[in-house]
Amino acid sequence: MECVETNSITVGYDTFGDEDAEVILLISGLGAQMIRWASPFCEHLATKGFRVIRFDNRDAGGSTHFTHSPTPDFSALATAIAAGRTPDVPYTLYDMAGDAIGLLDALQIDRAHLVGRSMGGMIAQLMSREYPERILSLTSIMSSTGNPTLPSAAPDVMTMLTERAPHPFEDEAGFMEHSLAFARRIASPGYSFDEQAHRRLILEEIRRTYDPAAFGRQIAAIAATGDIRSSIARIAAPTLVVHGVEDPLIPMECGRDTAASTPGAEFMPVDGMGHDFPSALYSRIADAIDRTARRKTQECTSQV
Repeated sequence: MECVETNSITVGYDTFGDEDAEVILLISGLGAQMIRWASPFCEHLATKGFRVIRFDNRDAGGSTHFTHSPTPDFSALATAIAAGRTPDVPYTLYDMAGDAIGLLDALQIDRAHLVGRSMGGMIAQLMSREYPERILSLTSIMSSTGNPTLPSAAPDVMTMLTERAPHPFEDEAGFMEHSLAFARRIASPGYSFDEQAHRRLILEEIRRTYDPAAFGRQIAAIAATGDIRSSIARIAAPTLVVHGVEDPLIPMECGRDTAASTPGAEFMPVDGMGHDFPSALYSRIADAIDRTARRKTQECTSQV
């Protein structure tokens, strides 16, 4: 992992592929470290002729953690939002979008293709609106718009998401059981669940960093950002929206709403896919990302 200083924080990242190729920037989801973008998937994209960059969002992995910030008061947060006031949170998704742009700046990258998953999809959507001159194409995977009328996660999934897990350094077996149960619940029912691969990933994440309070700060960032449909309605980049038909955490209607809110977006529902990224789908999704990226290349060529 390498690091850069930008936006008054440290951002950890790594790269795959030819440094002179067009860039695909992979943006992670809620509480997720960059290694959730598995190396084989990154390498698959790189073989298509891209320089692939994955990075840790603030409050994840090797990037700056906002441990100096108080734990968000979610009751006060909800009250402020309901009253139309700006809530008091450490940061919002707009700040996280600025981090990603700052990473591109630090690496002297003028423009990039964005691929975001879950919360990272919302960050990518905001980047595409706030920094249109920097964005070549957008792929939003298993994400949403913050539209308050959309269906919520399945009740048991929300319970599992928010309940306190055992501390991994005090009860590693309990933590592993808790993490695997959640991973299995949101997994893609149309594909096999690779328990050993999930075990390895969970252990690697713990070794990189463990900061359970960061999860709450990122949830607060999402809540404080709110409904972004009015922003993404002005996105000009070629856009692909990928969503699992069986997603129990962010239901497919959220992906459909994202596509409907983004001009010219292609909606790609995936049968049997939940709120994860099984290796059996790497090739199919990489092909779709590549196709969307080539749309921009072809459009630019036709205008010359």
